[in-house]
Amino acid sequence: MKVNRSNDGPELDFRSAARMEDLNRLIQEFSKHDQREYDDQRALEIHTAKDFIFSMLGMVQKLDQKLPVANEYLLLSGGVREGVVDMDLDELSIYARGTDYDMDFTLLVPALKLHDRNQPVTLDMRHSALGHSWLSLRLFDEGTINKWKDCCTIVDHINGTTNYFFSPTLVADWFYQSISLVLLEVQKKPQRGMPRVEKVERNGTIISVILGVGSSRMLYDIVPVVSFKGWPAVAQSWLMENHFWDGKITEEEVISGFYLVPACSHKGRKENEWRLSFARSEVQLKKCISSSLMQAYQACKAIIIKLLSRPKAISPYHLRSIMLWACDRLPANYLAQDDFSAHFLLGLIDDLQHCLVNKMCPNYFIPQCNMLEHLSDETAMLHARKLSSVRSDPAEHLRTTIEHAKAANRLTVELQWRGSTNNLPSPQSDAGGENQPDDRLAKKLQQLVTENPGKSISVFINPDDVTRPHFRIDDKFF
Repeated sequence: MKVNRSNDGPELDFRSAARMEDLNRLIQEFSKHDQREYDDQRALEIHTAKDFIFSMLGMVQKLDQKLPVANEYLLLSGGVREGVVDMDLDELSIYARGTDYDMDFTLLVPALKLHDRNQPVTLDMRHSALGHSWLSLRLFDEGTINKWKDCCTIVDHINGTTNYFFSPTLVADWFYQSISLVLLEVQKKPQRGMPRVEKVERNGTIISVILGVGSSRMLYDIVPVVSFKGWPAVAQSWLMENHFWDGKITEEEVISGFYLVPACSHKGRKENEWRLSFARSEVQLKKCISSSLMQAYQACKAIIIKLLSRPKAISPYHLRSIMLWACDRLPANYLAQDDFSAHFLLGLIDDLQHCLVNKMCPNYFIPQCNMLEHLSDETAMLHARKLSSVRSDPAEHLRTTIEHAKAANRLTVELQWRGSTNNLPSPQSDAGGENQPDDRLAKKLQQLVTENPGKSISVFINPDDVTRPHFRIDDKFF
């Protein structure tokens, strides 16, 4: 359905007097510079880095058998700083695309799995803020408790029993030490075509690894999580409401599982508190969002990451929640308009400003959880005023964002050119050797990347045979 418009002249934004067609054009230009083009060489480098990370995790599992033997990882396009998961950590180092890396990914690695439950999962939320939970190892068998005792905080009860609470900070300590140890061993025996480990850093409870493969640099934010099948009882009422994805994807796809991620509330105990994450569901919901709205969201996200970075208050995840609420609120035929990216961008800015002024941003899956409750009035109003300046001249802020994207791309190209003139090794330039990647695999991967832009990959891997990962792009298996 097409919206009727007046023919008396160009459509204008009432607040800024910007022409909507000019804003649409700027958003399109930003999307063009923001999207990564993958040629065959780049596709092979991505696959080589991914294989290296999975092989490394297989070796971590073999160190002390703490990780599940057959594990399922969720690989998301974009790093934690991009808001692909709700982490909001103060300790995150600032990495810049173009300067520090060319592409970024987030990898959720289950340290524990509870996959045998059909009923709603009830978590221990007595000690934590809404949307957060402690995790007692009482839910697990004796073998699992003995394996992970050293990563738990211990509470002795007056009746003589001992309760072990799985600690996100201690798990992250163990994970960082294990990854560092494995990478140290791997680097002692370098093999041809193996990625260069350029950086390994602990960022709070996240382990950030930057790999160089050929002329590409890839950032992996590796997050230890607890994986559940099913759905948490605290989010059960959300399922009773009507949603924009009804009839487009099945409820089974949306509620197939959730995670606990190592992120604490603002008043919680860091050593005990985990945050509920619905990243698996969000991958499914993304399939139901129109490309014009996604373009507006990406442009808006790029603006706010720069503008609202200090003091830390708003993360891209807040914007993602606002977008999902907008999808529930607005008619599907309106959101499907191809040339409405400008309307959507302005609407997202308005919604975010409204959330700041009222210090209210409900979590999409747990609406009773207000993600801005902790903000001071001063910080909320400071950011609301910054957004007001964007709303007064959105075209200028879009132009600045486009220049940032162009600069990042120029840096990447320049470093690639330097790399090629310095004859840096690349997987395709290696002659022979048992670790040479299969060229057919590169072509297959390139085809998958081309056919599935921006989609997330879930990988099933057996650490005893890391040469054969089975990966899934959304709901397709390969």
